[in-house]
Amino acid sequence: MKKFMITLLTLAITMCLEAQNFSAHFTDKTLRLDYLFTGNAAQQNICLDELVELPGWAGRKHHLDQLPLHGNGQITVRDLHSKQTIYRTSFSSLFQEWLETEEAQHVTKGFENTFLIPFPLKPAEIEITLFDSKRNIRSRLNHVVDPQDVLIHKKGLTHVTPHKYIIKSHHTEINSCINVAILAEGYTAEEMDIFYKDAERTCQSLFNHAPFDETKEVFNVVAVASPSEESGVSIPRLNEWKQTAFSSHFSTFYSDRYLTTSRGKAIHDALAGIPYEHIIILANTEEYGGGGIYNSYTLTTAHHPEFPSVVVHEFGHSFGGLADEYFYDNDIMTDTYPLNIEPWEQNITTRIDFGKKWLDMLPENTPVPTSPSDSKKYPVGVYEGGGYSAKGIFRPADNCRMRTNEHPTFCPVCQRALKRLIEFYTDKP
Repeated sequence: MKKFMITLLTLAITMCLEAQNFSAHFTDKTLRLDYLFTGNAAQQNICLDELVELPGWAGRKHHLDQLPLHGNGQITVRDLHSKQTIYRTSFSSLFQEWLETEEAQHVTKGFENTFLIPFPLKPAEIEITLFDSKRNIRSRLNHVVDPQDVLIHKKGLTHVTPHKYIIKSHHTEINSCINVAILAEGYTAEEMDIFYKDAERTCQSLFNHAPFDETKEVFNVVAVASPSEESGVSIPRLNEWKQTAFSSHFSTFYSDRYLTTSRGKAIHDALAGIPYEHIIILANTEEYGGGGIYNSYTLTTAHHPEFPSVVVHEFGHSFGGLADEYFYDNDIMTDTYPLNIEPWEQNITTRIDFGKKWLDMLPENTPVPTSPSDSKKYPVGVYEGGGYSAKGIFRPADNCRMRTNEHPTFCPVCQRALKRLIEFYTDKP
């Protein structure tokens, strides 16, 4: 019996090590997966739109079968014959946000969604799953990718968008770095000098914040001069509609300051041939607003006075998977975070499974809940109000970059969560 258990353990270790061997399963290229998420509040579907081959792979070559975070959606790649998991990643989507709106109760819509995985050497099964707020499966699609499929569209070999690096890591191995692309939205070809200056301001803002300031050496940041026909972006409430690179607009879900785009393929086409994994889109407007979606993009206005704070906040969403810590006093409870489920975001809790959050960071005898009047005594506590709800959801600090634009830093819990992700992507403690 003992010999049998040792054999099983050896087999498990061997399979784990093989899963971490990038070259055993993938080649140094990217497979771009283009999907359409369609449906309404009652029923959702995932449709495969297109497969695209891109030169080079700018993502991780380690922790291949591990998730960075749970997310609202997940992609799992398995070897077709052995069924071994060889890559996993997670995400959130604008479609899933829209499903919680009143409009989704009586309208059916479709949203573009694009994801990057390493290019498999052999036929692989792709599984993509969408979850609801209670972590139940909303929709799932399984499909097989044959890397020899002649209909996989090759892009990025010619007609690469003009670009230049704002930050270039000294690490020679690109997969040991975090590769961020900053895209221009609403800048005409004649306005690209303004865009490049805005991209530099973005980096200054981001890397003035811990933990990015102390991990700057593992980042590559490239500014990509994607031109628009017209200057500015669409503002529906002012009846202003612009012809721009990614068709972004304010008033997403009828919220005036929510600036997003659902043109995922246009975004990724503009980046074809450029190493990237995380995306920041700068909008050429003085209007206030933006949005950040985990492992999708940050989109924010570049010329509003609060831009430096907003772009960092939204990157906290898109890169770090951090939740909003603000709340509305008149909204005692929203449906975004059910109180009987522990949110997957690392900076809010319903205290259902608080031990996996920041319990270990609490000073001894910290009162729970922690009163805002004690915020100086307890920089890390359990402050009620967060995730848009005034009751039942708790945040780790009285104030934080994820709560207000006025606060100068991420709180200690958000900093730790971001640092853990940086270490996960770079394999550097």
